[in-house]
Amino acid sequence: MLNDYLDFPHVGQVFMIDREVFHKKSGANTIETVVGVTSRPPEQANPQRVLATNRGHWAVESFHYMLDWNFNEDRSRIRTGHGPENITRLRRFAIGVLKGYGRANVSIAEKMRSLNRNIRSVFDYLRMTKNSTRFSASASS
Repeated sequence: MLNDYLDFPHVGQVFMIDREVFHKKSGANTIETVVGVTSRPPEQANPQRVLATNRGHWAVESFHYMLDWNFNEDRSRIRTGHGPENITRLRRFAIGVLKGYGRANVSIAEKMRSLNRNIRSVFDYLRMTKNSTRFSASASS
């Protein structure tokens, strides 16, 4: 019925999601209403599945946002051969390492700035020197 009404091919259903958004800088709460379209009919995608798919999408988007914000990935000029895939793998590896470094409530960007100014911390964290101060053998035993 929606296909006839919307005059848009392959519409299975339309959905609406209300989100409560907390803005960290201002401390304010707002309500967002978003409308979406899916090709799946209600028999294939009930409200719980649509919501789970939407949340999963934002988990992926937040990671891509982190890559673009911290590494400016969307402006990368690496385009040939295996270069784009390899540099993306290195960036993802770096984010994985950074997530394990320091306090959990510190952003990746802040961790990158901190390590950028203190190369010794990078080597200590990765245990690349025999006399790493932070993770020395005597401190871990």
